[in-house]
Amino acid sequence: MQTSISFQSPTVQGYYGKFGGAFIPEMLHRNVSELQQQYLELMETPSFQQEFELLLKDYVGRPTPLFFAQRLSRQYGTQIWLKREDLCHTGAHKINNTVGQILLAQRLGKKRIIAETGAGQHGVATATVCALKGMECIVYMGEKDIERQAPNVARMKMLGAKVVPATSGSKTLKDATNEAIRDWINHAQDTHYIIGSVVGPHPYPDMVARFQSVISKEMRWQLLEHAGTELPTHVIACVGGGSNAAGAFYHFLDEKEVGLIAVEAAGLGVNSGMSAATTQLGKPGILHGSKSLLMQTEDGQVVEPHSISAGLDYPGIGPLHAHLYETGRGRFLSATDDEAIKAAFHVARMEGIIPALETAHAFAALEQLQWTPTDRVVICLSGRGDKDLATYMKYI
Repeated sequence: MQTSISFQSPTVQGYYGKFGGAFIPEMLHRNVSELQQQYLELMETPSFQQEFELLLKDYVGRPTPLFFAQRLSRQYGTQIWLKREDLCHTGAHKINNTVGQILLAQRLGKKRIIAETGAGQHGVATATVCALKGMECIVYMGEKDIERQAPNVARMKMLGAKVVPATSGSKTLKDATNEAIRDWINHAQDTHYIIGSVVGPHPYPDMVARFQSVISKEMRWQLLEHAGTELPTHVIACVGGGSNAAGAFYHFLDEKEVGLIAVEAAGLGVNSGMSAATTQLGKPGILHGSKSLLMQTEDGQVVEPHSISAGLDYPGIGPLHAHLYETGRGRFLSATDDEAIKAAFHVARMEGIIPALETAHAFAALEQLQWTPTDRVVICLSGRGDKDLATYMKYI
């Protein structure tokens, strides 16, 4: 079980409770061990911190605003703030992590970068930092996602990345991750794999959470300015693998009075057979290098997920989130495709902000819970909806 009193930090072996670890092929032991041994030391050096913080400020555009949503607040009879990660360079929170990991890759002497992507935002963010640092970039993306996220594919190619389609399985995020891991095995010496979420073998879940924790770090001082307190009563974020949620929750994990609400993709309905609601449908298993909750058959075969949102179309969840779910520290809800679409249009017309389809799932939670006038609700607006306009247009 968890030996640390904090939810923030995994054990030395990378476990949050019984979830986490590093289950990897022999060919990757050298790379993963190198990361395990060096990531914290490298991240904490003054030169790394100085370069990371400068890029977050002058390149990414941080701090992102904490916006008080007046009309939504009035409608729900509470106080709602939106953490505007959609205003980051490249249009989503993903850039926070890719900036950090490209700096690590440089310090580890890597020359080649690979990544997986679903909605395309992590792929764009990876291609962006590779262009910034002059490094080769290969992005694996499900063939189905390439079709439904065409604008992001075009952006990756313009930035100089090679986009490789994953044509197996459901041709979505899980399959893209499989292909990226195969590439890494074949190019272990010179390649760094920039994983986009809090999944994968240790140290990735912890490393990505730390890079994304800037979200909740800013929330605390921004809410103090807005409301006279650093602590919200609730933080809401969508969860697939869970990087934006990990970042939004991070500096509140040990503040027990702050409710952490994660919203998964229910697809066509939790029990429809076309869903990605991992905490409700999954059981412990190993996927992509770590033990977590996983949608699987009785004999351990991965169940293909479904979500209208490419970024949430994943059969597992990060080990930190699995631990939050099992311990009850986090509350996990789900929203269907239709509920997410409805929420997206509602936010667009109430606040003049078009959210990403992933983020729309978080907004759908507003309808599922009861609110009071004294609640301080912060929603992580993880990405903008430009990439999803083709899908949204089908509903106009």
